[in-house]
Amino acid sequence: MVSRGSVTSSEITIADLRAVPHFAADVADRVWRAWWKPKGVPLEHVTDLARENLGSGPVPVALVAHRGPTFMGTASVIASDMEERPHFTPWVAAVWVDEMFRRQGIGGTIVSHAARAAFAAGADTVYLCAVPAKRPFYQRLGWSLHERDVGGHGLDVFTRKSI
Repeated sequence: MVSRGSVTSSEITIADLRAVPHFAADVADRVWRAWWKPKGVPLEHVTDLARENLGSGPVPVALVAHRGPTFMGTASVIASDMEERPHFTPWVAAVWVDEMFRRQGIGGTIVSHAARAAFAAGADTVYLCAVPAKRPFYQRLGWSLHERDVGGHGLDVFTRKSI
């Protein structure tokens, strides 16, 4: 489990949402806008999902990248992220970096922290799905392409093994 504190590097802090619950609305907003709003899902539903990360268990957990009071990005560890692969667990999911902070290494850092949180919770393999255009990004981070063209959105499924 990720400590409930935070890790700071170059003025950017990666924190467990439980340590910085005031960012829960930012997490819900970004995840909703990116994936749920286009499907017509109300923000309140995603806000409730974000609140689940405030529980005491190791999964789900949301991580937040921030600089002081400025939200920069998020990633979560959840039990399942694909209906088509219910037997795969856990997943790094809901990876988001605000546009003004992209291409600064924040996405890679927060994804790595999320994978470590999953390993700390006892997983030996962690999964992640993404659109094929993101394949080079995740492969540079050390994720292995496991499957292509999965589900109705034709997503790639990646794995990462515990070291």
